Amino acid sequence: MTFLRRRPRELPRVSVVVPAYGVEDYLAESLDSVLAQQGVDLEVVVVDDGSPDRSGEIADAYAARDDRVRVLHVTNGGLGAARNVGTELVTGDYLAFLDSDDVLPSEALSTLASSLVASGSDFVTGSIVRWEDGRLDEPPWMRRLHRERRTRIEAREHPEVLGDVFAWNKLYRLSFWRQQGLEWPEGVRYEDQPTTTRAYLAGTFDVISEVVYHWRIRRDGTSITQQRASLADLSDRLLTKRMALDAVQEYDDPGTSAYFVDRVMAGDLHRYFVEIPDASDEWWLLLRQGIGDLWGEHSLVHSGLLPVHRLVGWLVEQDRREDAASVVRWLASLGGAAPRAGDRLAVPPEVLDTATVDPAALTLRDHELS
Repeated sequence: MTFLRRRPRELPRVSVVVPAYGVEDYLAESLDSVLAQQGVDLEVVVVDDGSPDRSGEIADAYAARDDRVRVLHVTNGGLGAARNVGTELVTGDYLAFLDSDDVLPSEALSTLASSLVASGSDFVTGSIVRWEDGRLDEPPWMRRLHRERRTRIEAREHPEVLGDVFAWNKLYRLSFWRQQGLEWPEGVRYEDQPTTTRAYLAGTFDVISEVVYHWRIRRDGTSITQQRASLADLSDRLLTKRMALDAVQEYDDPGTSAYFVDRVMAGDLHRYFVEIPDASDEWWLLLRQGIGDLWGEHSLVHSGLLPVHRLVGWLVEQDRREDAASVVRWLASLGGAAPRAGDRLAVPPEVLDTATVDPAALTLRDHELS
């Protein structure tokens, strides 16, 4: 009797692009996590983005002892440019991105790849946890977005997922990425949103509930999310929102556009509202102009923001900075939880004369009353 030897199961070929700049304290842990991935045929491209510290040397050391790692040293061009340069070099069937101060759970890539193998979708997105002070916490809004497993869907079927704009909790078919001409904007922060939005609108995708990424929250002042009071930060945020909005409007689906404008695009504005009391006059002017450009006559009182943030947004639209600052300070004194009286937001008269406010900015919605 003749026995045939079974060929080993072919593993998915996954390429991971890792931009590195100023991360000598974190890069080794990040690379260890990706090289420990199980169930995939791995290629890692580290782009040393002109890092002023030892990041490039650390990457070279990994490449010297592991032939799955390649290193490219380039002049500093920023995160988007580094990702683009690395993507040009990859050879796998699937493409992922890893920021060099974060880590991957041990089965992250195989979990993502298995979904695409089964579904045939163009890309897949998984949930994330924030890694802060030794704790791992899944943001409630991410848990909500990823609660139900969905396969081979389009943006119009789940427009809420357009709020999951992270570059690094996704796995793309490289053929899809290149056919669509996807790339990261260069020379601008918050480059994730325009590109991930275009991907959602261009293809079919899977949404899975598994946590596939550990996002390190750094409190050393280097994170761009800690610089919201700067003009450059606000300008980049508004620009990338405009780029994403343009893509959604080109998609030409009224339901998706409405959801994006009211629920997704407005979603992070409250993080900027907290800067109103101490920001410069130029910053305030830019905020007003940006909101006017993006929402026009469709006021933020109709958005998915919490009532107190809808109120602040309306005050911004009306150029009432002192009132907006007063509400922001009041909210901070309450620890972020604003009281209500019946079906209205309860703002004390010493904080704001609510008789001079659009009633819609104070009225709670049905789902906010439960």
